[in-house]
Amino acid sequence: MSTPRVNLKVQRKKNPRDLSAPDRYYVQAVKTGNCDLERLAYLIANQSTVSEADCLAVLHSFVHNMMDELEQGRVVELGHLGNFQIKVSSLPSNSPEEVGIENVKSIGVNYRPSLKIKKRLKKIKFKLQK
Repeated sequence: MSTPRVNLKVQRKKNPRDLSAPDRYYVQAVKTGNCDLERLAYLIANQSTVSEADCLAVLHSFVHNMMDELEQGRVVELGHLGNFQIKVSSLPSNSPEEVGIENVKSIGVNYRPSLKIKKRLKKIKFKLQK
């Protein structure tokens, strides 16, 4: 099996805070495709004695229950995978009395990888495409 490699490309970007500033160049990972729940179920089924349908059912249940837990304000701890938690971005107010639900600008999910994932990420090989 070959060593996994993430391709990188050079991407020119404008400064959104100063559109008159010269463009800058950044390294960006190249997307090679997507992996959905069906693909994960297929891969897991081929590495175990569990059927693809059973794997898919468990993954769908997992997503449903993870969302239920996040909606309750809980941190979802997934061992070697890491932790997931609801995050909120909000607009500022001048006093605590002025703060309300309308201050909420966006809602998302924070992911904090486990130490095992962090170590694995450091081992990824990269190739810069010109």
